[in-house]
Amino acid sequence: MSLTDPVADFLTRVRNAINARHQKVDVPLSKLKVEIARILKDEGYIANFKSTEEEGRKVLRVYLKYSPDNSSPISQLKRISRPGCRVYVGHSEIPRVLGGLGINILTTPKGVMTGRQARKEKLGGEVLCEVY
Repeated sequence: MSLTDPVADFLTRVRNAINARHQKVDVPLSKLKVEIARILKDEGYIANFKSTEEEGRKVLRVYLKYSPDNSSPISQLKRISRPGCRVYVGHSEIPRVLGGLGINILTTPKGVMTGRQARKEKLGGEVLCEVY
């Protein structure tokens, strides 16, 4: 099975797992997904992640996080830049998500980072997704 948009697949799997109230979700491993998971963890959207090997395939295992009332910190995961329609922004045009309540994840020349970091470092890039 070839995936044309592995990032959208990753976001969809996490979204579905949250809707089904799973504790963890496995996605095929890639450096970009590890970086996205790192940002989600740093920003407090997921509990943890680790890369493991299962049946000879490398997978990224994402541990989801829920509050005591069983709600997830992630209410929305939205893919912005898609293979068919890439979205690039300069550092001054990085959109604010929900007036600063959410985050967007960008790929910049200095790696994957949040919109806030990119704005601070005056870096533009491709807007992968937004999370809130």
